[in-house]
Amino acid sequence: MTETPPFWERPMATLSRDEWEALCDGCGQCCLHKVEDADTGAIYPTNVACRLLDLKTARCADYRHRKAQVPDCLKLTPRSVSGISWLPATCAYRLRAEDKPLPAWHYLVSGDREAVHKAGISVVGKAVSELVAGLLENHIVWSGDEDFEVLGVEIVEEEGSPWQVSAPGSMPKP
Repeated sequence: MTETPPFWERPMATLSRDEWEALCDGCGQCCLHKVEDADTGAIYPTNVACRLLDLKTARCADYRHRKAQVPDCLKLTPRSVSGISWLPATCAYRLRAEDKPLPAWHYLVSGDREAVHKAGISVVGKAVSELVAGLLENHIVWSGDEDFEVLGVEIVEEEGSPWQVSAPGSMPKP
């Protein structure tokens, strides 16, 4: 007799709505604003969270009514998730859409809802609210793989300090 696999290992098309919702690991990364380059279409992540995201728990403060309060909040569905390129590689929805297993820290695997925070995957302690952030462009989280020449940013090396990034025409801080 074969055992039925846990729901998070089954094909997404077979999941109930509750099972689909339970896949979320609670990292909060999808609730961070993104900046799109108008010329290239490249999307850059920021550390600026939606005003509804509780920065201490990485959970939405009003998940049930979020679309009423934040009309551009994106609802992830089994059909839409594979077409959303900016979802983090650790996202359970993305992983399952790619037929990959959930990571060991995921609460469905580990049994620990805090494991996502302990593993450093969540935005807890890393994000600021859009209510206080100011310009999103000032909060882009650079991965280190960007071509700064293409982005219009020059690299300036100062004596005694590591590389600094400054916008063209501006002076780096001493």
